[in-house]
Amino acid sequence: MSTPGLIVSAPASGAGKTMLTLGLLAALRARGVAVQPFKNGPDYIDPAFHKAASGRSSANLDTWAMSAERIAGLIGTHADAELMIAEGSMGLFDGVATAGEAGNGASADLAALTGWPVVLVLDVSGQAQSAAAIAQGFATFSATVRLGGVILNRVASPRHEALIRAGMAQAGLRVLGALPRRQTIALPERHLGLVQAEEQPHLAAVLDELGTFIAAHVDLDAVTMLAAGTVCAQARPIALAPPGNRVALARDAAFSFIYPHLIEGWRAAGAEIVPFSPLADEAPDPGADACWLPGGYPELHAGRLAAATRFRSGLRHFAASKPVHGECGGYMAMGAGLIDPEGTRHAMAGLLGLETSFATRRMHLGYRLATLLAPIPGYAAGSRLRGHEFHYATIASQPDDALAQTFDANGAAVPEAGSRRGLATGTFFHLIAPAS
Repeated sequence: MSTPGLIVSAPASGAGKTMLTLGLLAALRARGVAVQPFKNGPDYIDPAFHKAASGRSSANLDTWAMSAERIAGLIGTHADAELMIAEGSMGLFDGVATAGEAGNGASADLAALTGWPVVLVLDVSGQAQSAAAIAQGFATFSATVRLGGVILNRVASPRHEALIRAGMAQAGLRVLGALPRRQTIALPERHLGLVQAEEQPHLAAVLDELGTFIAAHVDLDAVTMLAAGTVCAQARPIALAPPGNRVALARDAAFSFIYPHLIEGWRAAGAEIVPFSPLADEAPDPGADACWLPGGYPELHAGRLAAATRFRSGLRHFAASKPVHGECGGYMAMGAGLIDPEGTRHAMAGLLGLETSFATRRMHLGYRLATLLAPIPGYAAGSRLRGHEFHYATIASQPDDALAQTFDANGAAVPEAGSRRGLATGTFFHLIAPAS
């Protein structure tokens, strides 16, 4: 038995994939459908919105960083759902130049691997029948990807819609819905993506409104009937090594960028997760045998972190005898200091000598393949790990030993190699899965 699903994709970013995905999740949930969300690629913000809309924990599926067996296992973990909807990333065929574990990270690779048909979202602003030519190109570009239908977004008028539908009919493409222009439903954004779900007090009301809007303009029955799949629903998840048997996990608005499948995998391996909040000046549980600081937005909370003396001293005491690992924002918080966007330096925990700055922003983005030069919690020296880096911080100083030999998806060496000092380790890239 296969697991039926769909992939919501588009020709490019900004077409409306996230809003459509959230609206479909909310609308189907309101109908009583158990719909399981996924996110293609390395995104740690959208899954929280998926969970809020669907009531089910979302997971990332990444063909560059994950093997086909690992992806199948993650899908099988959620096989109790009636329908699966994966939100794509960038444009449908956009990925890196060099393939990884099961593909190049493109949504099309995930569609080919899972057998899930694609629902293509088209921003039809400023065009009419020409939209059909674009959609037809996407429908015929790859023999391994099935385009199930299109949803028109930002339709200006009934006449505009009629012209586009005529073009789609000529191309033999199915229109599943048409969304009129609407400015009242929006989610706030900042650097790195949407403002996090937990920071939006009116999110439930926005999702309800979005679900109603999608239900009124999309044929939900037709969308549901499209669902198909080739992944066995009984596929078993591949184990993930937890950082320890009892893991102290920093978790608040400053430290929330961790992929859901990691936490689920650690728990499945028997680990107990003990969250704590650095922003609330909480120290890691001294009874834990490892501490993990995820990424997030330390630059937005640098003053509070500098003033969190109990957190900083507790973290230093923990690291004197037990391993502490930080990713991106967590790595920066473990350093000696952080310069905020206004140019003010704030003292951090001082486990590492790292000095980072947001006063001069520079985007770092892309997949990473790292070979560890020293152990981190859960992985021995020599382990090969796949992950992703996305931040705007620059390194002012990094005096400690390198943690890893790191390369991008094309095999080029990455100068940001992480840091290690004693039992403290950190890196700018976010772990997705061990490499095969």
